[in-house]
Amino acid sequence: MPKAVRLHGYGGTEVLKVEEVSQPTPAAGQVVVRVKAAGINPGEASIRKGVFKDTWPSSFPSGQGSDFAGVVEAVGEGVSGTRPGAEVIGFTHDRASQAEFVVVPQEQLTPRPAGVPWEVAGALFVAGTTAYAAVRAVDLKEGDTVVISGASGGVGTLTVQLARMKGARVLGVASPARADWLTSHGAEPVPYGDGLRERLQAAGPIDAFIDTHGQGYVKLAVDLGVPAARIDTIIDFAAAQEYGVKTEGNSAGGRTEVLAELAGLIADGRLEMPIARTYPLALVQEAYRELEAGHTFGKIVLTPGEA
Repeated sequence: MPKAVRLHGYGGTEVLKVEEVSQPTPAAGQVVVRVKAAGINPGEASIRKGVFKDTWPSSFPSGQGSDFAGVVEAVGEGVSGTRPGAEVIGFTHDRASQAEFVVVPQEQLTPRPAGVPWEVAGALFVAGTTAYAAVRAVDLKEGDTVVISGASGGVGTLTVQLARMKGARVLGVASPARADWLTSHGAEPVPYGDGLRERLQAAGPIDAFIDTHGQGYVKLAVDLGVPAARIDTIIDFAAAQEYGVKTEGNSAGGRTEVLAELAGLIADGRLEMPIARTYPLALVQEAYRELEAGHTFGKIVLTPGEA
């Protein structure tokens, strides 16, 4: 029987189990995909802990995960344009991608370009569409200066590159260890920590601010004089409400056409998604422990089917 990540209650990484489940079958308009890679995301950890249980409650037993890439296993009645054996990138809204098989509507899939590695394809949806929406939210124009917090994280690295494509000057707040990567991708690295406000002020007027990290960056953006309409946070919803800034992320950008556009940019060599590490499905607890420890450079990815 196929295996999938299952949760039977809220809690720490110890509640993540890999269990045998029934083989999914496609209904009309659906496709079953054999998953080769599935990204993991901080939001999933927060949901698992019950942080958002009033907003996005879980029904147990629950699966987990939105991102995936894999090979079409079976198609339901009425599906056209894809067939068993096709390589696809997709997403699910059913918390079900961290599994050996996932079933989704056909319209939540796009072909995997040959130039996109499996682990990158499998982690692209949440981080990629979040970065896309955040850049769009702050309305970047040629010559704007934008600050990006968490610039070396899974979302931050993509946000940096998409902002540069808009012609913006990017100040990337990150660990000094990531300075070389930021510089090589056209950003100006700014170390986080004590004195950050002064370092950013010294860089000149700031037009926009994208917060991918939380923990006070929204207030910092306001204190730096950035207009609320040009501040976007993907994580600090309480501060967004307090200061009236935007919270556009995956829910705003999470569309198949955006996923296809991002995959095309990667295939063309115009966009890079760093991969921190891959784990087999059986080590899902270890994967989330690394994610939740913080300071990850790029994405952590599960690879179902690998020992």
